[in-house]
Amino acid sequence: MDDAFLFPPQPGGNTFFHEQRLHEHGLLHVAGVDEAGRGPLAGPVTAACVILPLDSDYSRWKDSKKLTPLRRERLYSDLRRSTALIGIGLASAEEIDQLNIHRASLLAMRRAVENCTDSAGKHPDYLLVDGLFKVPVNLPQLALVKGESKSASIAAASIVAKVIRDHLMADCHEHYPQYNFLQHKGYPTKAHRAAIAEHGPSPIHRRSFHGVREFCC
Repeated sequence: MDDAFLFPPQPGGNTFFHEQRLHEHGLLHVAGVDEAGRGPLAGPVTAACVILPLDSDYSRWKDSKKLTPLRRERLYSDLRRSTALIGIGLASAEEIDQLNIHRASLLAMRRAVENCTDSAGKHPDYLLVDGLFKVPVNLPQLALVKGESKSASIAAASIVAKVIRDHLMADCHEHYPQYNFLQHKGYPTKAHRAAIAEHGPSPIHRRSFHGVREFCC
């Protein structure tokens, strides 16, 4: 299958264009894949794989970074109530330290794709992946730079990944309130850096990251 034929310049801002072209070629379970949490000093990197229904209102799905937290939560709830198929994958802070953030992000994406299946055996048959790199799975796929603005499926995955990660960091706040993860979600804010300097790293801090490794024993 010729990608140049399948994916000409995107017309008219239709962010379901890639999915529709693939559907026309018999690929009915096209999934978007994205991750959240490459930049924080703590917590996992989280990935999502989403297959939107063929009749999805693609205009609803936007890059998660351009949405308010409340809007993300509402869209996430709508996805959960719909017939969309959703897979989640994580790579822990320990795995990030062992592998590096790039490889850990791809691992989380692979786990999300592998998790994107239902009881009837439905699973992705093509992947649209945000970024420059493909997921290390044996599936046809296309990597799209700034994919959240080019594919509704990737945008939906970006929303799921972000919401799931925010929920996880809220849970971490309950265990380690001294770092205030509820507010900054592990990102390197001034207050977060000060908390690390005062208390040292927690078990969920990424010890290979600048801003954490300086305070490791």
